[in-house]
Amino acid sequence: MLVGMTTRDPQATALARLAALFADETRAACLLALLDGRAWTAGELARHAGVTASTLSEHLGRLVAGGLLAEERQGRHRYVRLADARVAQLVEDLAAQVSPGVAVRPRNLRESSAGSAMARGRTCYDHLAGRLGIAVTDALTARGLLEQETGFALTDAGLAWFASAGIDLERRGRRPLARACLDWTERRPHLAGIAGAALCRHALDTGWCVRIGSERAVKVTATGERALRDLLGVEAMELR
Repeated sequence: MLVGMTTRDPQATALARLAALFADETRAACLLALLDGRAWTAGELARHAGVTASTLSEHLGRLVAGGLLAEERQGRHRYVRLADARVAQLVEDLAAQVSPGVAVRPRNLRESSAGSAMARGRTCYDHLAGRLGIAVTDALTARGLLEQETGFALTDAGLAWFASAGIDLERRGRRPLARACLDWTERRPHLAGIAGAALCRHALDTGWCVRIGSERAVKVTATGERALRDLLGVEAMELR
């Protein structure tokens, strides 16, 4: 070994390879789109990213090989989704680090409307985000159902509230029951983890919220407004 030469940390190499997967606008667009928690076909992602199918296929291959995406085939269709909640958290956390000052200005009214809808309410992989997610998180905290002192944690009253609302907190694997996820539009944490996913799933299944457009945006329905007001004291104006 040469004098003064140091052994390179294997983690540094692995980290550089992971960072390289994000360092491309097409791959970043795909990862952000897949935060809706659903599986997309390669064709859908190609149209979303504005690239050809062959170009998109190459990018998807790199993301799958890098462990960020999982894929499955049904007939002629190739579907991809984020590999797991850990990857979703990483994508959302990185998006939250982008300064608001460097955000791209909407090119037209359609993009402006879509951006407003995403800021108002959206899914972040499998939980609620945007003003909707923050309003629900704040209401849970104000009512003593969620603690934020040293990280997010449901209180005993919070566990009882989920049970009384008919929201099953199915605990599987090592995923935390409650976790803080930094909201990239509100710059504040919203509820994620098992509890956040269960609440989002319940909101969609019961019609409290409906998906709008082809992005991750969701809209609170009249039924949802009544339910959130009765269960958490969230006023309709906070959701608009």
